[in-house]
Order: sequence, then structure tokens, then C-alpha cells
Amino acid sequence: MLFSQIIGQEAVKQQLRQSVREGRIPHAQLFAGISGIGKLQLALAYAQYLNCPHRSDEDSCGQCPTCLQFEKLQHPDLHFVFPIVGSDETCDNFLEPWRNIILTKHYFDLEDWHKALGVETKQSMIYEKESGEILRKLSLKPYGDGYKVMIIWQPEKMNTTTANKLLKLLEEPPAQTVFLLVSERPEQLLTTIQSRVQTIRIPRLDTEIIEAALQQQGMEPTQAHDIARIANGSYLEALKKADQSEENQQELRDFIALFRDAYTVGVLNDPQKKYESLRKLRQWSIDMADPKMGRERQKHFLQYAQQQVRENYIRNLGQPELNYQLEAERDFSVKFAPFIHSGNVEAIMNQLDLAERQIEQNGNAKMIFFDLCLQMIVLIKKK
Repeated sequence: MLFSQIIGQEAVKQQLRQSVREGRIPHAQLFAGISGIGKLQLALAYAQYLNCPHRSDEDSCGQCPTCLQFEKLQHPDLHFVFPIVGSDETCDNFLEPWRNIILTKHYFDLEDWHKALGVETKQSMIYEKESGEILRKLSLKPYGDGYKVMIIWQPEKMNTTTANKLLKLLEEPPAQTVFLLVSERPEQLLTTIQSRVQTIRIPRLDTEIIEAALQQQGMEPTQAHDIARIANGSYLEALKKADQSEENQQELRDFIALFRDAYTVGVLNDPQKKYESLRKLRQWSIDMADPKMGRERQKHFLQYAQQQVRENYIRNLGQPELNYQLEAERDFSVKFAPFIHSGNVEAIMNQLDLAERQIEQNGNAKMIFFDLCLQMIVLIKKK
């Protein structure tokens, strides 16, 4: 991948190019930032730039045999580690779908990766067996005159044993080897690993950059503007918002159902409607906890709900020009916003955040979502 093919991130690109030009290449670097901002793409472009024998001050040549192999993700000195399902497996057994998702989707997250593997309902990890493969690959001599590059995507998914073995490699790295860790949750890494890598904070993308990229994809300017504003600096999130699939529209319906029925139970005085809405909330919690959804989709909904609560609070403050919502979301907010105010917004956000963390920790999803329903019943009626 060429630096010129990556959306935005010009300051980071310049930092990476300069380190190569000046011969200051840290053996272990951590690319940290939110999902969908180009971290993996920067790692791939940097790996190619390191090894291109004809690179310019700005980019790889893109034409030499080395570049052509890197563009296909098939260079012998380019190695990958990523979360998989199955402790008896290694990443080499999943290289075909891994290369395919990078080359076709370009920007993707863990949920997309699980879909590509057909394991939406399972949790993936980087298992202990992978550490042996890492050691074996890096013990080999470089194929060319450049560097062996080990890209570890989502290193926070390593179990403790694997993380400790990686730590030993970082402490005594093989010659001509560069580790590139690409993480959304760097705080979950062992502190000893964090201390042995050079962290490069990858910033969120500017709204204007996302908007321009969406228009280059053929999106109408007004829609591109609206979606870029609500993407929160993530090009991947913008792409997901632009995808009006049933799955994406379902998140808004789930959000509306949760708060509509919570309002009916907590505020209205009609016993029959209260009972019916309580029954609906119970079914809502069961549906949300369905294993077919998978943990990543459950977490994504809870993140989406937090975003919508924030937007409704801002609207309730009388600042609609600061709202970052799509048309359907704005339509619901007209009547819903008055119920999100200074008396309950912090508590609602805390409950949604708590539910997300509990799902992340493999808590009982049925209990988590039903408890969330009960908490919303109480909080929605606070003055």
C-alpha cells in the first residue's frame, strides 16, 4: 500500500517517512487510535516504504517487485498476527480471508472480520500457539535487504501467556525486525509491553476529509456532509452509516423501542399499557442477548445508544445546529429530546457504558440487557 492511497493522516505519514529517511527506525511501534482511521493502512504503507529499494522522499515506488509483493500482501518478509477462533489454529490458516478483507474492504473492524470468518457469535483471540509461530518466522533471515515486519492487529486480544512471550521478543528483538502493533485499546496491553514500544497516536480524521472521501465514492454532497459530521472522525463509521442495510437501521429501531417502552412503564399511568410495555422490554432484552447477534454487534449498539443520548441532550439544550444525526434520528429526537436532561443524562450514559463493559467482559447478556431496561425505566422519569 502507498501512503498516497490512505485518506488523510498527513502528519503521521510525514513522521513515518522522516524516521526512515533519518535511519531512526524503532524496533517496536504501537499505532493507537479508534477504529476506522487508517491505522492498519499506515502500518502496511510503512512496511512497504521500509523495504522499497527505490522509495522517494514521499512514498514507495509502487512498481518494483518488492512493492508488487507488498501490495498483494504476499512478501516473504511481511508477517501478520490477528485474532482468530480456535486455540489449535494459527493465523497462517486464515491468511486467505485476511488478505481478502484488506484488499477488498480496506477499512474494517473486528465485527467485519468475524463476519468474514463466519463466526459472528464467537469471541476471537490471539492464542499461545501463535507465539511459537512468531518466533519461528522471525528466526529466519530476511528474504531481501530490508526489514522483516510483523504486524499485530488488535494485540489487546492476546491472552496473558502470548503477551508475555511477545514481551520477551520485544526485549531482545531479532536483527532487522520491526514490530508494528495496531490497537484500538492500547490501555489493555500489559504495561511492560506499553513501555517497550514507541506509541504513535493516530488522530481522528477531520470531517472535511471524510466528506471529500465520501463524495469521491459518488455520494451526494448533502448526504456526505451529514454522514461525515456524525462519523466522529472514523471513515469506517461513515461507511457504516452510509450503508442503509437492515442491520444498521435496526440499531435505531432498537434504541427507540428501549426508550419508548421504558417511558410507558415509568411515566404513564395506564396499568394495561405499563404491563404490555414491560413485557416488550423483557422480550427486547431477550432479543438483544440472542447469541446470533454476537458480542461485537451488542457492543456497537450500546455505543450507538450512548451517541444518541448525547445528541438528544444537546438538542434539549436548544443547540440543534450542533446535532450530529441522520434524518430518521432527528425525527425521533423532536419528541424524545425533552426527556434527556441534566437530571438524568449522566446516569443514563453511565448505565449504557457499564453495560458495554460488562458485555466486553463476557457477562451474562440476558441479565445485562434486562437490568439496563429496568434502569432506563427509573431514569427516564427523573426530573
